[in-house]
Amino acid sequence: MRVVAILSQKGGAGKTTIAVNLATAAELADVRCAIIDLDPQASSTSWGDSRAKDAPAVVSAQASRLTQVLEAARKGGAGLAIIDTAPHSESASLAAARLADFILIPCRPAILDLRAINHTIDLVRLAAKPVAVILNCVPARGSLAEEAIQAVEGYGVEIAPVQVGQRAAYLHSLTAGLAVQEYEPDGKAAAEIRRLYLWTCRQVGMYDEHQEAQSVRSLA
Repeated sequence: MRVVAILSQKGGAGKTTIAVNLATAAELADVRCAIIDLDPQASSTSWGDSRAKDAPAVVSAQASRLTQVLEAARKGGAGLAIIDTAPHSESASLAAARLADFILIPCRPAILDLRAINHTIDLVRLAAKPVAVILNCVPARGSLAEEAIQAVEGYGVEIAPVQVGQRAAYLHSLTAGLAVQEYEPDGKAAAEIRRLYLWTCRQVGMYDEHQEAQSVRSLA
């Protein structure tokens, strides 16, 4: 089982949006996935409760029980676990980072968000795990994305080649207890998540070229 942690010490970065959409993309590609919700606000858990489907499984947990919860997910047949962490919680974020195979740091292309990721990057470096920043809620027009990329490069971390746009489908799908691929399968948001999922799979070594080609067909 591979483990991906979604980390940001700043609230409102989009951790839950990315977590639930990546997890659903995995399920649509026939990979059993569990979301481990460490956030006391339990946004992922609330999303899971509002769904008509049982998958992906969403488990609310405390950071002190994370090792045991991940082991239970592995024994339950999960091929992927996604940890949705809480903001402003160094201990929980560090625990998630240390148990992850790969870490995604969502960041909006705004000056306060770009300044705030420095603290998250410092935490990740303590765990010494592979990490990438993913730009989230990127406007369709303007130069904010390019300016944000330059700012992130200054921190010396990788930037995901996929950007998550500022799209109504993300908000509407969450409200309906859906992921964007379920809410609007042919939309731009769904295409972004498909690309992000496949790229994330490559980062954790989940697919070879043949398997990736199969996933592209199943996610199309």
